[in-house]
Amino acid sequence: MEYRKEFPNPQFERESWLNLNGVWRFAFDFGKSGMDRGMYLSDGNTRKCYDKRIHVPFCPESKLSGIEYKDFISAVWYQRDVALTDVQLAGRTFIHFGAVDYEAHVFVNEVEVGRHIGGYSSFAFDITEYVRKGENTVTVYAVDEGRSGKQPRGKQAGVYYPSGCDYTRTTGIWQTVWLEFVPENYIKDVKFYPDIKNRCFHIDCKVTGRGMLSIKAFYKGRVCGNTQAFVSGDDNKLRLDLDGLYLWECGNGRLYDIVFEYSSNRECDRVKSYAGMRQVEIDRYRFLLNGKSIFLRAVLDQGYYRDGIYTAPADEDLLKDIKLAQALGFNGARLHQKIFEPRFLYYCDREGYLVWGEHGNWGLDLSDAQAFLNFMPEWLEAVGRDFNHPSIIGWCPFNETWDYDGKKQNGRILENIYKLTKAIDPTRPCIDTSGNFHVVTDIYDLHNYRQEVESFSSCYQDFPDNTQAMEEHPQRQHYKKGLPLFISEYGGIKWDTAQDNKDAWGYGEAPKTEGEFMARYRGLTECLLNHPYIMGFCYTQLYDVEQETNGLYDYDRNPKFQAEEIYRINSAKAAIEGD
Repeated sequence: MEYRKEFPNPQFERESWLNLNGVWRFAFDFGKSGMDRGMYLSDGNTRKCYDKRIHVPFCPESKLSGIEYKDFISAVWYQRDVALTDVQLAGRTFIHFGAVDYEAHVFVNEVEVGRHIGGYSSFAFDITEYVRKGENTVTVYAVDEGRSGKQPRGKQAGVYYPSGCDYTRTTGIWQTVWLEFVPENYIKDVKFYPDIKNRCFHIDCKVTGRGMLSIKAFYKGRVCGNTQAFVSGDDNKLRLDLDGLYLWECGNGRLYDIVFEYSSNRECDRVKSYAGMRQVEIDRYRFLLNGKSIFLRAVLDQGYYRDGIYTAPADEDLLKDIKLAQALGFNGARLHQKIFEPRFLYYCDREGYLVWGEHGNWGLDLSDAQAFLNFMPEWLEAVGRDFNHPSIIGWCPFNETWDYDGKKQNGRILENIYKLTKAIDPTRPCIDTSGNFHVVTDIYDLHNYRQEVESFSSCYQDFPDNTQAMEEHPQRQHYKKGLPLFISEYGGIKWDTAQDNKDAWGYGEAPKTEGEFMARYRGLTECLLNHPYIMGFCYTQLYDVEQETNGLYDYDRNPKFQAEEIYRINSAKAAIEGD
């Protein structure tokens, strides 16, 4: 069996790496006593405590993990052996984790080499001083208290049975684990700032040590730009001029391949990357891509899989979901209540698929200022990791910040996360909290699950002159005149293909026939497409997830309706589109 063997981050790829997915020793730690019991040791007696085997990167709740334990899990342990050579250990060695839910402690050869808090963002540790030629033991301890109110858990159910729009939980490792081998002096990070007017990329680059950095751009294999400069430390700004301008557009993900070579102390660090030449702007009520008004025809994508839960069973499943959406006339997605893995974003980049980056904030007590300290570092890690993806056209750190145990959100948390997001990425719009309750935002988005077309349409018929009818939370948020309007959740029409699922859930009363479904879908969607001041929509949702049966595909991605009819509705020209 293959365990997600592809390189996990195509935007920052080196040749020298080692995939650690596969079979690991595994143990539950319901009493969180493993540290006291020395579970990080690698002797024979300790290994007997690892009484199970798990298939990484699949979480223990999933079928593909080989465990499939569905109850709450407070802590888990992983352990495996890794053989390394002198060649691999010639420079520096890093261990990378795509994501571990929630608090991860990493040990190498019985020494704790690092701790990371946050179940959705990627992280790495320099383990050069702890590895040796021959056998090495890697141990991971993960603590996950999803009901504490102290951590974001997204759509993971806070009660035993998944219900409504909450689903099966995820604990521990759920993305790829790998080792990376780099020279003593190496490239730490790069950021691309596309400049259409001047036909260039402005590049910020961080390195260790000092040396000569060479950058080459290719388009379809042809060299179309190069530059070099002497660099050192974390503040290196370069300009990469291009002799051909190929715009990244909706449905046409034209990408430049970028190769970095950093020579220092007779060593060379080579990194392969890519970038897209595109610009996003807000012009009052319009959303502009490369200076042209476009209508966002988005669909809600929650990134769930029947057998892998948070983790796609295979790399091709990531691309498949994008293709399924495009077949229905959608040009993008809200990546909902989850930070998606870089390979999914790579396929979005390649296909010209517009997406919103979002965190899985549900479960976090936003009335407590401590929530800011728990949320902020992980969110900044995510924004930093995904900054270079041209497909990400905006950020949305929070979704529906409902009261927690009757306590209202602390608005300063939302305000400061918004400000931090804009400070580290001024190139994209930011929605502070999708749907409710807005504090400060670049785009005013609303959620509306009214199922009767006339009632739904009446909410927006007087916009922007009168906004009273469209606001369902006037006591908590108020539209600021001149902001673009995005209906970022609507529809959610229940359609249970099984017809025998007593737990099937969706919004409102289900249509009785497929014709009734299509009439409702058409009416709701055309109301938004035909409005001259609405910039986009996001339909709930692309596919069913467990008991929630309002997808346009079922959970196994089988079509529930004729794609051609939905495509015709979605792809009709919108009133706001044009130059």
